[in-house]
Amino acid sequence: MLRLVGILITVLFAIATAVLVWPQFFQLETTFPIAQIVASRALVLGVLLVIAVLALLLLFARPLRGFAASILIVALLGAAATGIVGATRGIGSDTLPDKTDGALRVLTWNTNGAAVSAETIARVIDEQQADVVALPETAEQVGEQIAVRMRDAGRPMWVHHVNIRPDVPNGPQAWQTTILISANLGEYSVIASSRDGSSNTSSVPSAVAMPVDGTGPTIVAVHAVAPREDAMTRWKSDLAWIADQCPAGDFILAGDFNATLDHMASFGSEGGTMGRCHDAASATGNGMVGTWPASLPELAGAPIDHVMASDRWRATGTVVLDDAGGSDHRALVAQLEPAG
Repeated sequence: MLRLVGILITVLFAIATAVLVWPQFFQLETTFPIAQIVASRALVLGVLLVIAVLALLLLFARPLRGFAASILIVALLGAAATGIVGATRGIGSDTLPDKTDGALRVLTWNTNGAAVSAETIARVIDEQQADVVALPETAEQVGEQIAVRMRDAGRPMWVHHVNIRPDVPNGPQAWQTTILISANLGEYSVIASSRDGSSNTSSVPSAVAMPVDGTGPTIVAVHAVAPREDAMTRWKSDLAWIADQCPAGDFILAGDFNATLDHMASFGSEGGTMGRCHDAASATGNGMVGTWPASLPELAGAPIDHVMASDRWRATGTVVLDDAGGSDHRALVAQLEPAG
């Protein structure tokens, strides 16, 4: 009887391990609570290694030796597979290439409302030579203060903004998303359907900015709702909306996707990560570096902030900034070069 129980536990453990290592195979990557667990592959790896150590200790108990050996093998295989996935996506690269004349630097930073000052944000933008800046949870007034500082630094930027509830005075900054775009890229305008919410993410706003003269990339500052248990349907709808913002053409997505590459498995098309856009971090060695929460070590967090671009662009470098400036998100900077 104990032997049968041991076999059953081993089989169930093997199934659970397979689901956590590659949930998209089972189409469970956007299902509660799998989506929350796999947000940090480092957590999955750590748990599997702890189980492997416990199983190793149980090998010394003769009656449990067979069961312990089976659990040990499954745990080690799961840990190895998780490690391979992490190594493939990249576990850390902290330098950007020199900025060329044709390059765009895109910075995304969920500033957690007023947690980060305009002065700090402007300093980071200047240091990173960013041309496009997506700032979820940042008020329009903060964006304007940043723009003044960038003008004074000799790098003028246009400010664009969406507020999902403009009728509520002094509402939370989570209801707002701000984009800054270098004046060198020309004049941009946020499209009407993004402003009025008729085409947007559900609970926290994204902003779609298009070049007025039609020359240059369409820029989408992304903010998807967090995948809480009571918000799973809205979260999946937000991801579908974001994927729809990158059809064939010239597009750049940047912001807080509240999703990792695992969650995005069903939202890509024509080889893209989201729609036809490709993730810059995973292409340049930072796909596993966590951007949230900033209180955890980078490899223990969840990589939920992204910069993505269509085939018109090629990512040549990314960096996740160590200093979160008081936010619960780290900033991500990507360098994009024109493809071809």
